[in-house]
Amino acid sequence: MNSRTVTLLDVARAAGVSKSTVSDALQGSGRVAEATRDRVRAVAEELGYRPNSAARRLRRASTGAVGLHLPATATRLDYYMNLAFGAVERAQEDGLDMMLLGPSGAAGGRIASRVDGLLVIDPESGDSAVPGLLDAGVPVVTGERYLGPAGGPSGAVVCDNAASLTALLDHVTERGARRPAVLAPSGSSAWATALRATAGSWGRARGVPVTLRTVPFAATPAEAEAAARELLAADPAVDAVICAPDGSAPGVLRAAAALGRPVGGSGGDGGSGGSDGGSGRGGSGEGAVHTADESRGSRSGHGGEGAGPGGGGATADGSSGAPLLVASCVDGTATRGAEPPVTAVDLRPAAYGRACAALLCDILAGRTAPDTVRGHAWSLEIRASTGPSAAPAGP
Repeated sequence: MNSRTVTLLDVARAAGVSKSTVSDALQGSGRVAEATRDRVRAVAEELGYRPNSAARRLRRASTGAVGLHLPATATRLDYYMNLAFGAVERAQEDGLDMMLLGPSGAAGGRIASRVDGLLVIDPESGDSAVPGLLDAGVPVVTGERYLGPAGGPSGAVVCDNAASLTALLDHVTERGARRPAVLAPSGSSAWATALRATAGSWGRARGVPVTLRTVPFAATPAEAEAAARELLAADPAVDAVICAPDGSAPGVLRAAAALGRPVGGSGGDGGSGGSDGGSGRGGSGEGAVHTADESRGSRSGHGGEGAGPGGGGATADGSSGAPLLVASCVDGTATRGAEPPVTAVDLRPAAYGRACAALLCDILAGRTAPDTVRGHAWSLEIRASTGPSAAPAGP
């Protein structure tokens, strides 16, 4: 069979079924028993069968391509590049090319004539391109839910972002933090919205004051550094900073160094932080769980209480020598390569891209009904910026 192109008829003869059954089994259509479908696919793989993509597209009147729409800031973020490569790889397994759409999107009718379906990742309700993409007349799968007013997608792949931030907040408090802060992303994506809401609800549920500051969705390390320095100067009792945007954690580390705050270690009686250094998606304050007066009251006269992992007092500019725990909502090269390495949520972006493309392929092939929502797992990677390492945690 290797000396010439393997055909559907070759597979049918080897599997002992009709040619139409082979076609249905390989495309996931028709009324084919699961055992027969598995046998046909195994025989096809053994023989080295490769579908004739051009002929299949003619029969289906399809373009053989799907579109990928990413946030405008995606090109400089490690997370989205890994996600895109995962999506491309998975689409190619179904014989589909991937077309990267410009940030402004395209008119619905025009884009529908060029692709069989669309992937829209982290759709913002304020993104003017998204409604047109959702109404393009082809199946659309979103990475995270769309919270805007336009019609919903054909399917979605979602992470439990509230659970991931809860795990980070639980972790830093277990490591001794008593005054955590979150540098949360601005914007109207489901991810950003969930993180801002969770920072408040977690603090209220546990009676722990959480300072919430917003930073740009794709904050640079410099922007994160400025926000962290302002935060720590305004409230020196903050003993843990969780930053959301991809790649921004090194900025928080620089702010800590500038203020004389060692990251991750223990330095007194005020908490149970780690002993060997620290661990591991510029705005104004938004929705802080406690007020400035409450912060000053909790700091006065009690160096241990509220001082977190290192205890001790702090000066007005935020420099105290007290250790600071640092963590990130998005793992990547910036968190893994930082000094110290930063505790972070690994959202597994390449696998996430594959999951989004797989759902779209399944909907296009009729293997999955529209309106399907699938979950995507994350893990918590604990590193030196929050203390001694431990086994990864996750849902």
